[in-house]
Amino acid sequence: MSETARELGSADIQKVLELLPHRYPFLMIDRIIEIDGDESCIGIKNVTVNEPQFTGHFPNMPVFPGVLLIEGMAQTAGAICCRHIMESNVQTKQVFFMTIDKCKFRKPVVPGDQVRFHMKKTNNRKTMWWFHGEARVDGVLVAEADIGAMLVTA
Repeated sequence: MSETARELGSADIQKVLELLPHRYPFLMIDRIIEIDGDESCIGIKNVTVNEPQFTGHFPNMPVFPGVLLIEGMAQTAGAICCRHIMESNVQTKQVFFMTIDKCKFRKPVVPGDQVRFHMKKTNNRKTMWWFHGEARVDGVLVAEADIGAMLVTA
C-alpha cells in the first residue's frame, strides 16, 4: 500500500492579510509556508532595522523583543485557525491568543535575521486549539512556547 503525499499550502502577504486582522506595525509574519491543513505550518518574519521597536529595544544594540517572537508564533497559529474557519464555514468571528506555557528564549534575534515560526497543533477541543511553537533562525532554535487559542463566535 502506498501513501499519498499531502499537498502543502502556502500564504503570501496578501493571503496573510486576508487571514489575520493584524496590520503594521503589529503584523509579525510576512509569509506562511508548508501549511499542512490545520495541523502545522511555518511562518516567516524578515527582521529589519527600520522596525519601530528597535528605536527603544535597544538603540545601540538592536534586539528583537522576545514577546514579539511569541506574538509571531501566535499569529502563525492563528492564521491556520482562520484558514480552517474559512474552509469549513464555521460560524466564528475571531481567534484570540489565550494561553502561553513553557516559554523559553534561547538566543537573541537581530536585524537581518529571518525567523521561521514552526507551529504544530498538539490538541483541539471545541473552540480551543493548542500549539507547540519553535522560532528558528538559520535552523537554530531561538525561542519556543506552547500556546493556546480560542475561536470566538460573538
